[in-house]
Amino acid sequence: MTIKSKVYNNTLYVLLCGELDEHSAMHTRITLDNVFSGDDFNQIIIDLSELEFMDSTGIGVLIGRYKKMKDRHIPIYICNPSKHAEKIFKMTGLYEIMPKIV
Repeated sequence: MTIKSKVYNNTLYVLLCGELDEHSAMHTRITLDNVFSGDDFNQIIIDLSELEFMDSTGIGVLIGRYKKMKDRHIPIYICNPSKHAEKIFKMTGLYEIMPKIV
C-alpha cells in the first residue's frame, strides 16, 4: 500500500494505491492518522482510483478514520473509486457517511 497526500485550498487530498487488507491495515492506519493530524485543511478527499483491493479490514480502517475526523467536524469524501471499491462502498453503505463526489 502506497499513500500519497497533499493539501491544496484547505482540502487534504489522499491517494490510496495498492491493496487495503489485513496485511497493509496497520501501515495504512498509522500513515493516515499522521496525515490526518494536520490542521491546515477543513475537508478530506480520498481518491480510490488506484485501490486494487479492499477487504473488511480495510473497511474498518476507513471507518476508524471517519470517526476521528467526525469528532473534528472534518468531512471525508470519496472520488474515483475503482470498480472493486465502488461495489464495496455501495454494498456496505459507506457512501452514507463518506459521500462520493465527482
